[in-house]
Amino acid sequence: MPSLTSPCVPHYVAAPPTKENLAYADLAIIDISKGDTEEGRSALAIEVRDALLKHGFFYVVNHGYSEAQTARMFDIADVPFSAVSDSEKQIYAGTMKQTGSYQGYKLRQYWHIDAGVRDQLEHYNINRDVTMRGHPEALRPLLPEIKGFSKYNHFSVLHPILRLIARSLELPEDTLVNNHDYDAIGETYVRFMKYYPRTEEEEIKTKNVWLKGHTDFGTITILWSQPVAALQILTSEGEWRWIRHLENALVVNAGDALEFLTGGYYKGTIHRVVQPPQDQHNYTRLGVFYFVMPDDDVKLMPMVESPVLQSVGIQRRCDDTEAPTMEQWRKSRTSAYGQSELKSGDEKGVEEEIINGVLVKHYS
Repeated sequence: MPSLTSPCVPHYVAAPPTKENLAYADLAIIDISKGDTEEGRSALAIEVRDALLKHGFFYVVNHGYSEAQTARMFDIADVPFSAVSDSEKQIYAGTMKQTGSYQGYKLRQYWHIDAGVRDQLEHYNINRDVTMRGHPEALRPLLPEIKGFSKYNHFSVLHPILRLIARSLELPEDTLVNNHDYDAIGETYVRFMKYYPRTEEEEIKTKNVWLKGHTDFGTITILWSQPVAALQILTSEGEWRWIRHLENALVVNAGDALEFLTGGYYKGTIHRVVQPPQDQHNYTRLGVFYFVMPDDDVKLMPMVESPVLQSVGIQRRCDDTEAPTMEQWRKSRTSAYGQSELKSGDEKGVEEEIINGVLVKHYS
C-alpha cells in the first residue's frame, strides 16, 4: 500500500483504453461487498454459479482495494522488467521444465507459439511465501508490500469467492477454503507479466495469436484488470469474445482444478491472448495476477458429497484411483506447456496432448 515510508518506484503509465468497437463477452459483474449479510451471500452464490456455468469468467467489483493501491501494485509489477538487467534475470530464471514450478522468471522466447515463432512475454512469479527463494535486488525492498498484496488476494478476495462456490454446490462454506490453506505447501502465487509488441512477420505466422487457447490449471485465476485489450474467451457457441477493461475491477476465471473438484459442473474456461487492437499495437501490456491452486496434497477428485453434483451427474476426467494430486497436475502442466509436441485433434483448430492420463486441448 502507498505510504510515506514506501520505497519509491517509477510510476507505470498504462496505455489508454482502446477506442475500437470490439466484440466483448457479456460477463457478470459480482459486487463482492454484498457478501456481508446472509441474504447477500445467498444472492451472490447464485450469481457466481450462473456466471461460472455461462462463461466461467466474471468481474469482481468493490473488493476493498482502492484505485491508488491498485496503481501502486502496477508500479511495483513493472520493477522486475524495467529495473532488472538481463544478466540478473538469468540468475533468477525459473526451472519450469525441470521442476514444474514457475517461481522466478519465465523469460521471453521460452514457449513455442506456432510456425517457429516463440513468445515475446516475460513474467515474474512470487510464491505466497515470499521467502521461498531469492529475488532480484530491485524487488527486495518491495517484498513486504507484495506479501501484503498476496494476503489480500487470498483472504479478502479468494476466500469469499470459494465460500460462494461451495454454497452454490450446497456444501459447507469452508469446504474449498480448507483446501486452500495460505500456510500449506502449494504453488499459489502472485504473477507480474509483461507482453512486448511483436514484428509484423510474427503476427502473420501466428495469425495474431500470442498464446493459444488454453485453460489455467489451478482452481481460479484472479486478474487485476488493465487497459490493453488482448484477452479473449471461447464462448459455448464457439466464438472468441474480448474481455473488456473495467477500472479497478478483477477478472476471475475457472481452471482445471475446479473442474476436477466439481466433476465437470464448473469447467475450466478456454481463453487466449491475441495482438491488441490497432490503437494499442505499440504498447506493452502489463498484467498483475493471483494464480490460485489447492494445497499440493489435495487429490483432484469430485466432491461427491455435493447434492448439486449428485443431481446433475458427475463427469470425471479420469478414474478416481488415477486422479492426480494438485502437485502432480501443476508440475506436469507447467513442464509441458509450450515445450511438448502437440498432435492435431478431431476438432478443427484444436491440438491435443495427454498429461497424467488426462486429455488436454489447445485451441488456435
